[in-house]
Amino acid sequence: MNTQAQPRASDYDILSFDCYGTLVDWESAITSTLQSILLSHDAHWNDAVLLEHFALFEPAEQEQGGSYREVLRRVLQTFGNRLGFVPTESQLVQFEECIARATPFSDTVDALKTLSECFQLAIVSNTDDDLFALTAQNLVVSFDYVITAEQVGEYKPNLAMFEHALKEFSCSKSRILHVAQSLFHDVAPASELGIATAWIDRTRGKLGATAPSDAEPQWTYSTLAELAKLVQES
Repeated sequence: MNTQAQPRASDYDILSFDCYGTLVDWESAITSTLQSILLSHDAHWNDAVLLEHFALFEPAEQEQGGSYREVLRRVLQTFGNRLGFVPTESQLVQFEECIARATPFSDTVDALKTLSECFQLAIVSNTDDDLFALTAQNLVVSFDYVITAEQVGEYKPNLAMFEHALKEFSCSKSRILHVAQSLFHDVAPASELGIATAWIDRTRGKLGATAPSDAEPQWTYSTLAELAKLVQES
């Protein structure tokens, strides 16, 4: 439920975005790639169970550090340990890049184009620079800022990601709206730092590939297109 009047174009200078799960369909990329790998090893879990375990494995590996490629390699190896198989090198490489190559949601590109007419756009993402470069090819629009975990040396929900972004952005904190799907990775830490948040509820209230969180965004939308339309009309 939205707790206050809708945001207006005049309220903010920068819209910052989480990328994976917000702009691109990372859950489909995760499950389709994992299912292909599991099938080759005669291992079987349904999509919901795969996402539930990904939501457990990924943050744990991020806390151990390393590049996001290394994180994803370790996540796949953990799946293998649980299900009794050893992923091949080619499968590890495949999983490293599957999220970066995920398809944008159907409303993403048009919504970003609309929003870029009113705001500077930023990415604040748990990824490597080269992996986001793969994703950016399909997002079409140019981003004024790209902040990655590789640059910061920490992963969201660590506050360091947003603290770094605030230092890079050319406006005050009150002029930033962070837009994201993950309450755990994004809404919670951004809110803790006093950054306004808009939750894009891509999974319709289901946890999916993200850990649970009781964080409450200022606004909730079912799609990015819904936010873009409201801002355009303001």
